[in-house]
Amino acid sequence: MADSQFTTHAELFDLRGKCALVTGGTKGIGVMIARGLLQAGARVVISSRDAEACAETQRLLSEFGDVRAIPADLSRHDECRRLADLVKAESERLDILVNNAGAMRREPLETFSDEAWDAVLDLNLKSPFWLVQALLPALRRAGSVDDPARIINIGSIAAIHVAQSPNYSYAGSKAALHQLTRVLARELGPQHITVNAIAPGVFPSRMMASTLDAVGDTIAAATPLRRLGRDDDMAGIAVFLAGRAGSYLTGTIIPVDGGIATTATGTP
Repeated sequence: MADSQFTTHAELFDLRGKCALVTGGTKGIGVMIARGLLQAGARVVISSRDAEACAETQRLLSEFGDVRAIPADLSRHDECRRLADLVKAESERLDILVNNAGAMRREPLETFSDEAWDAVLDLNLKSPFWLVQALLPALRRAGSVDDPARIINIGSIAAIHVAQSPNYSYAGSKAALHQLTRVLARELGPQHITVNAIAPGVFPSRMMASTLDAVGDTIAAATPLRRLGRDDDMAGIAVFLAGRAGSYLTGTIIPVDGGIATTATGTP
């Protein structure tokens, strides 16, 4: 094999010159991913419905690179289109789309409401699809045979194993997102766009705060690696998928969970 086919270690994870959009980028996993992409050299746009959180997170992340925040309520189709238009106005190319914005609703089976289904499905499942539709021209322009554009959907291990909490719409929406990832991967691969999903386990976030306060130590003790997820765990997998190192993967669902969903002994 010719030496010219080998890439240096640094080049495998180098995102300089790349443009990324991270939805839900003002808290939890979104911030972890945005920071990782910035530190790898990408220019990053983050989005959240909370304008104050956008401004504050942009300020905090600016020490790591070129970041811009755009407030948008991505549970609405028109807002997805508006965000996409603003991103495309800055650049005709989008190298990396991270669909991370999400919601969770906990209600008993007997009283689980229509609103609890609609609110979660709109944000967790429809929004990623709407953004792919709106940003497809920019993703196509960015991709090539050797360096495809990347779509990274944030799923959940709740779509791989059955959690104890009755999160009906959340688990259902994430399972659907995993399958949508595979469907889009098959269609968009020939267009030089990869589509993969990260299925996080338990990471510190506002969504998980009450659970971690109540049973965080128990979850960590039941995890094969005996700890919860850390910022670098999430940043690392995102940079891997976005960089040269992950350019030949598409249609994959990658659990990042310390083994909870993929080993029998790790299931609480």
